Amino acid sequence: MNDLLSWFRLKSVPGIGNYLIKRLIDRFDSPGAVFNASRQSLLGVDGMSQRLVRVLRGHALPDDLTAELEETLAKGYRVVPMTDPGYPVLLRQIPDPPAYLYVHGHLEPKSANVAVVGSRNATDYGITTTRRLSGDLVAHGLVVVSGMARGIDTAAHSGALDGGGHTYAILGSGLERVYPPENRPIFDRIAERGAVISEFPLKTGPDAFNFPARNRIISGMSLGAIIVEASKRSGSLITARLAAEQGREVFAVPGSIHSFKSSGTHGLIKDGAKLVEHAQDVIDELAYALPQPPDRLKTDCGDMPVLSSEEQRVYEVLDPYPIHIDDLVRKMSMEPGKLAGVLLNLELKGLVEQSPGKLFSIKVRS
Repeated sequence: MNDLLSWFRLKSVPGIGNYLIKRLIDRFDSPGAVFNASRQSLLGVDGMSQRLVRVLRGHALPDDLTAELEETLAKGYRVVPMTDPGYPVLLRQIPDPPAYLYVHGHLEPKSANVAVVGSRNATDYGITTTRRLSGDLVAHGLVVVSGMARGIDTAAHSGALDGGGHTYAILGSGLERVYPPENRPIFDRIAERGAVISEFPLKTGPDAFNFPARNRIISGMSLGAIIVEASKRSGSLITARLAAEQGREVFAVPGSIHSFKSSGTHGLIKDGAKLVEHAQDVIDELAYALPQPPDRLKTDCGDMPVLSSEEQRVYEVLDPYPIHIDDLVRKMSMEPGKLAGVLLNLELKGLVEQSPGKLFSIKVRS
C-alpha cells in the first residue's frame, strides 16, 4: 500500500502532469526514487524547472488520498501503476500515459485490442453494424475497447460480450460514478469478462473535460481505432486524431451519403482512414499482432436464398437505411402492388425488414 501511496503523492504534485510523470519515471524508475533524487538530477529531466523541483521536494501526500486508496481496495478494485507488469503495454508507450489506472475486473496487459467508438445518438444501422462487427472481431481474438457511452460504445461492448469475447470500458468518470446510469448492468458484465478502467478518483463525476483525456486511453490501449457514425463535430473524431498521433491504425465504417451522422466518418475515409465493410478489413491490417493468421470471416448469414430477377432488382436498390415504399416505386418504375408483393417475398426470405410507416431496408445480420 505504501508503494501505491507514493504514486498518489507524485500524481498530486501541482504542476506535474502525465507527460512529466512519464519522463520522471523513465529516468528514476519509481516515485520513491523521484522524491529522493537530487535537485541537479531532477533538473536534468526535460520540463522540470527550479520552481517545480522546489514544489515536488516539499510536497506531502494529501490526507484524503490515503482514504481514497483504502476505499478503492476495500471495494475490490485495483490500482495498477505504469511500472506494474499488469499495466497495458501499448498504453505505456504513449507520451502521456496515466500514472496509474483504477481497474475493476481483469486486465490483460498484452492483449490485442481494437477501439470501436462512435455517435451517442446512433441509428439502428449504426447499432446493428457495430454489434455485428464487434462480435466478429472478438471471434478472431481481438479485445474491443470503448467508452461505455450511449449508442455506438454500448453496442460495441454488447456485441463483444454476446460474441463470447472480452471488452474493456474506459470511463470519463470514477468507478463509483457509472455513466450513463442505465449502463450499470453492462458495467458489471464487462467487469466479469474484461475490465472497466478509469484514471479518475472513485467518485469523480462525468465532467465534459474528462472525456478527451479518456479518449487518449481508448486509442492508446489499442492497435487501431474504428469510428462508426461520427458527425463532423463528433468527439469520436478526437479519438481518431489521437490514434493517428499515437501511430495507431484508423478505420472508418461508411454510412449513407445522406446522413449527417456519417459525415465525420466519410471525412476520415477521404483523409486516408481504411474503409471497413467487414471485420476482415480490420483483421487484414492487424494480423501482425494476432497470435496466428486467422481464417477469413464469413460476411453473410450462410447461403443466399434464390431470388427471382425482380427480387434481385429490388434487393440491389435497398440498403440498410430505410426508404419509403413510394420512393422505391419512383426509383424502380414498378407498379405499387407488384413492388409490395416483391418486398413481402424478400421479407419472408429474411433479407428485408419493414419499419413502421411503410419503410423498407436490408436486414443486417446482428
